[in-house]
Amino acid sequence: MDDLVSIVMPAYNNARYVGATIRSVLAQTYRNWELLFVDDCSTDGTGEIAGSFADPRIRIFRNEKNSGAALSRNRALREAKGKWVAFLDGDDWWHPEKLERQLEFMKRGGHAFSCTDYRIQLNGVWQNEVWTGPAVQDKKKMYKYNYFSTITVIYDRERIGLLQIADLRKRNDYLLWLHAIEKAPCHRLPQCLSFYIKHDGSLTTGISKWKLMQWHYILFRKGLGMNPVASAFLGARNIFYGIRKRLTCGRPVNEDDERLTRETEQVAAGL
Repeated sequence: MDDLVSIVMPAYNNARYVGATIRSVLAQTYRNWELLFVDDCSTDGTGEIAGSFADPRIRIFRNEKNSGAALSRNRALREAKGKWVAFLDGDDWWHPEKLERQLEFMKRGGHAFSCTDYRIQLNGVWQNEVWTGPAVQDKKKMYKYNYFSTITVIYDRERIGLLQIADLRKRNDYLLWLHAIEKAPCHRLPQCLSFYIKHDGSLTTGISKWKLMQWHYILFRKGLGMNPVASAFLGARNIFYGIRKRLTCGRPVNEDDERLTRETEQVAAGL
């Protein structure tokens, strides 16, 4: 259980949130990790806040020009040294036992690719659902819809390999998983260990279904090189399964979820 975990964290103008995010990494009970922090030319001091944490496991990179999350993640993935790769954006949180529990789950099951359940905080208010998904997401299911959040993922770099994706400004995380699913199915750990902090500056807050379909068309057309008809069909189908997820994959928050949320809040606040 002592294999190195490389944590990929792109950040752009997250000064208001990034301190809490990094504290949730520092609090991990699994200690053998490196944080690959890529500052995408922030103008609000995000990089300086990250650099204020005096921990040699935090490796900070700064893009020469604003490049977007896709190229920032590509850069971090090229720099990764760990057997395992995990993802956390610059304004989200993990429960302190997230890495430990998920790695134990993966090692016990022999899984190369996994995700956890997650909960959303929207503009400071916790939502009353925990978001789940299929127990196993294979290639067929992944092309229909990406059921998990990026911040929930860990994969085995030795089995999945180096992932590099096209320069998409939107849905580039989904493109990562469409590549990863070619090597291994994604297994779900049914525990709420990841916390998606949405706010008015989040990329997906208040986006119309039409705009989402455009993004997914570009994902399949430019990201995977599919023809226009296939890209349009898959983009439209993705919207259908996204609506279906909203109706079927949100379960009510229970006492254990509330406890995990409180514990994560305390860490994020530095208590």
